[in-house]
Formats: sequence, structure tokens, C-alpha cells
Amino acid sequence: MLTDPSPLAMLIFLIFVGFTLGISFWFASKSKSSASYFAAGGQIPWFVNGVAFAGDYLSAASFLGICGMIARYGYDGFLYSIGFLAGWVVALFVIAEPLKRMGRYTFADALNSRFQSRAVTFAAGLSALVVSAFYLIPQMVGAGALIMPLFGLPHWMGVIAVGLVVTVIVVSAGMVSTTYVQFIKGALLVLFSGLITILILNRGLTSTDDPLAMRPQVLTVTTSGEKLIDGTPLGSGAGQARIRGVGQLASLATGPNGEARTSTGPLSPWGFLQELNQSEVILWNENTQATEEGKVTTYSPIVVSGQEVLMPGRSPLFQGIKSDSIWPKLNFISLMLALFAGTASLPHVLIRYYTVKDGRAARQSTVVGIATIGVFYILTLFLGLGAMTGGNIDLTDSNMAAPLLARTFGELPFALVSAIAFTTVLGTVSGLIVAASGAVVHDLLVGWLQIPLSDHQKVRFGKLVALLVSVMAIGLGIWFQKFNASFLVGWAFSVAASANLPALVMVLFWRRTTGAGVAASVLVGMLSSLTWILLSQETFQNVYGYAKNDAAQMALVPFSQPGIVTIPLGFLVVIVVSLLTRPQPATENQ
Repeated sequence: MLTDPSPLAMLIFLIFVGFTLGISFWFASKSKSSASYFAAGGQIPWFVNGVAFAGDYLSAASFLGICGMIARYGYDGFLYSIGFLAGWVVALFVIAEPLKRMGRYTFADALNSRFQSRAVTFAAGLSALVVSAFYLIPQMVGAGALIMPLFGLPHWMGVIAVGLVVTVIVVSAGMVSTTYVQFIKGALLVLFSGLITILILNRGLTSTDDPLAMRPQVLTVTTSGEKLIDGTPLGSGAGQARIRGVGQLASLATGPNGEARTSTGPLSPWGFLQELNQSEVILWNENTQATEEGKVTTYSPIVVSGQEVLMPGRSPLFQGIKSDSIWPKLNFISLMLALFAGTASLPHVLIRYYTVKDGRAARQSTVVGIATIGVFYILTLFLGLGAMTGGNIDLTDSNMAAPLLARTFGELPFALVSAIAFTTVLGTVSGLIVAASGAVVHDLLVGWLQIPLSDHQKVRFGKLVALLVSVMAIGLGIWFQKFNASFLVGWAFSVAASANLPALVMVLFWRRTTGAGVAASVLVGMLSSLTWILLSQETFQNVYGYAKNDAAQMALVPFSQPGIVTIPLGFLVVIVVSLLTRPQPATENQ
């Protein structure tokens, strides 16, 4: 941890959380019906819903994970943004208006609008629950990372704190409060990211002559769990040490007359990129080995040209672009395919189309969401590069790049950015839990098991499910602490795209699709993508705890991202099963 707890940051953080809870309690009195609890009664204004779209989508992965990847590797992190944003084209031109016409509360409503099939309801409800759980993981990981510098608490306590606050938000008012929390935090996130970008450009670029900036650092996690930095206990204060990773330039390009320079002064956005392109940057390699004393990780500084930083292929996930091997290339293509196809398949995004009154409002909401998200992702490029060249970098946790960058401009920017980032997590997690709750109550209990529930009972069961999902999210957030948030989101998008998109597209555009085909496609896509992920090298290494070489040998699939295999498989299954089964009348249960 690079920072001591900040009283100002704590105060502003508590104000933001209190304001968020106040919104929830205020809307609680207006959320008595199941339509209001699960879909805000379809009465959200389209502009508010559009910014809330951005609030839903700009999650911990977008703000913390992408900024961290850019700070650590360069342009590779921005490739995630491109994949995320491109997916909204599918949502706008393919999904928005038809989905609004076909459902009331959940994704299963749309899939099942033609069939009235219990099998479709079960498959779609289960898929929504699984995808929501997967997408919850990176949000909780990011939340724990934020709490550490704010309060000086361990990661697991931060995850629990988020879980408790989110539970109150969802249980009190459901989708109504979630929407307005998303609207406020989406607007604030773009605003303050823009302000930090202005500060970065005004500061410009500065090279370093600090010899400590080029000193390797060793983190040892002993067999007893103690963490040592170059033999000194990890922590703050006398007799303790930190992983010191100051983002800096090794050198700047010479001036117009060939003179050496140590700083540039204020820069325009394009000038910032041009100067960086001609400079040399200090980055860090990470190497972990198992020894008798424990696990030893060495962070070694390297000097990399700015031109290389602004080109893809530096991060392990994107090295396939430059690799001669076919598997890394397929892994990269698979990830980008999942990011593109996954947006229109995420349950917490899809249900937002039911919070507006008609198809036109759904389309308008999508346009506003695309514009807001696009502006934000451009800003993340400068936030990440600003952290790389002029911020305090926690080499043990890339998710903290943006808040630690803000701290270089003072305690107030750090406090505001951390509080907004935390609100970002709250909003996204709230939306996911509402989606999961609706899937269980509306789809599985009422639709599949056909348990008769009154409107009041639906809301009551929805709140109980929200509580259980929150507890599950806390556990997963603690378990997956070591992963970068954006990396985890790639897996969530793969599962969503594999399970949901093939069935949804075929229902919308192929009249021969049958309920059996839809149910089979959803289940096969979900199970195949989950199985692939659980058998990958990254899971063996970072979840099961095997060493890198052992994980590579034990992995049963050649690359980690399943989308390039499982998304086409979903389309194939829905086509084959639909051709083999007889279309059913719309009123007949299957």
C-alpha cells in the first residue's frame, strides 16, 4: 500500500456514501410494486437512462482496471476500451428497440416472448444469474482495492464494506434508486476524469534523474504469509517498507534546436501523445518464483521507448498480436470478439431497456450512453498514460493507478476520485444484483417452477435473493483479489456473449427458431464457456494456486479466452436443435 489513510478522503467518501444511501431511502417509498422494484416501472426519462447506461457500464473494470492496464503496459489497456465501446453498435442497431417490445422485466421475457416455454425461462434465468455473478467479481475486487488507501484496511474488509452498503441500496429501493445512483455517478465520473486529464496535460511530462527509480525491488511472501520488501516488513511507518513504483520518464526527446530537456510544460492532448511517442518510459517487469522461504516476486525496471508504449502487444494478454504461435493470436481475437459481442448480452445492461416507456426512448438512451462512454474512454487513455509517466504506481495492485495518480495533485483530487470510483462500484454492483434478483424471482421461481407469488411476495423474495447474492459477491471478491479487474471482465463478457447473444439474435431474426433451440443454445454456451475458463492456465495459476510452469502443463485448453469457440458453438446449437424440433404454438408450454 503506497498511501497512509487520508482524513479528508475518508470524510468525502463518507459524504458520497451517505448521499447514495439517502437516495435509496428516498426512493424506497416509491418502489412498492414488483414492476417498480425490478424495472423502475418503465418511467425513467430517456436522457437519465442513457447516462445511467454509462453508469452501469463504466464499472470498476473501466475506471480502475483499464487505467491500471494502460499505466502498466500502455496502449494494450486502451484496446479493452475499443472492444467495450464497439459492442454498443450491436446494442443500438440490433437489440435496443426489439428488446423493449419483447419484454417487461428480464432478458428471459424477450427470449420467451414467442414460445412461453419453461425450458427457455429456466435457461435464460440461470444464464442471467451466472453472468451477473461473474461480472460481480471484478467490481468487488476493485472495491477492496479502493478501501485500502482510503482507510488503511485490508482488501477483504473493503469488499465486505461494499457488500453491506450495496445490500442496503438494493434491498431498500431496487431499480429506481439504482438508476439514479448510476445517473449521478456516471456524470460525476466523466466530469472528474476530465478535470484530472486537464491537470495531467497542464503538468506536462518530466524526466527523472532519481537513481532509486531504477532499483529492482523484491517482494517475498513467506510460507507463514508475512510480506517483506527487500527483507523489510511491508507497510507504512518506521521500520516498514513499500513497493516503490513511481511512474516516470527516463528521458525526453530533444528540443527543437537539439537541446536536452527535463520537462515540457503544459501540453495539448495531441502534443502529450507526440511527446510521449518520442520519449523513453520506465516500466516494470514482474517475475515470480517459488523458493523454500516462500513466493518471491522481483519487480525490475526497464526502459521502453514511448513509441512501443503506444503500440499494442506489450501485455501478456495481447502479446499474441506479435507472436508467431497460433494460440496467442487466437486468444487475442477471442477476447476482442467477446468484448464486442458481450455488451448486448449483459443482463444488467439489457434490463435497463425496460426502465423506459417505449422503443424510441430505448434507442435514444443508447445513443446518449454511447456518447458518454466514448468520451470517458478517451479520457482513460490520458489517465493511464498520466499514471505511467507521472503517478505513484502500486506494483502489487494495478487497479489503484487512477486514484494514486489523483493523489499526486493533492489530497482533495484523491479524495474525490476515490469516492467517485467507490460510488461507481456501488452503482454497478447494485444493477447486477437487481438483475440477478429478477432472474431468480421472475424467471426461476415464477416462470420455471411456476410458484404463484403475489406482487408483494415478488418484491420480498427479490430482496431476500439480493441479500444472498451480496454475500456470494463478497466471497468471490475476496477469492479473486489478485486479478486485474479488466481481465476478469473479459471472462464475464465471454460467458455472456456465448450464452445469450446467439439465442437472442436468432429469436429476433430467424422465424424458424424454436424454444428447444433457444434453451439448448443458452445452456450449451454458458456451460462450455465456463468449462473452458475453469480449465485455462490463468485459472490454474491464479485461482487454483499452481506455479506458472505447472499451470501451463496442467491447463486442458490452449488459451484462456473461450469466445472464439463458444460463441459460434451457441449459434450452431440453436440452428441445429431448431431444425430438429417442431415449432410450437405460442400458447403451448414446452
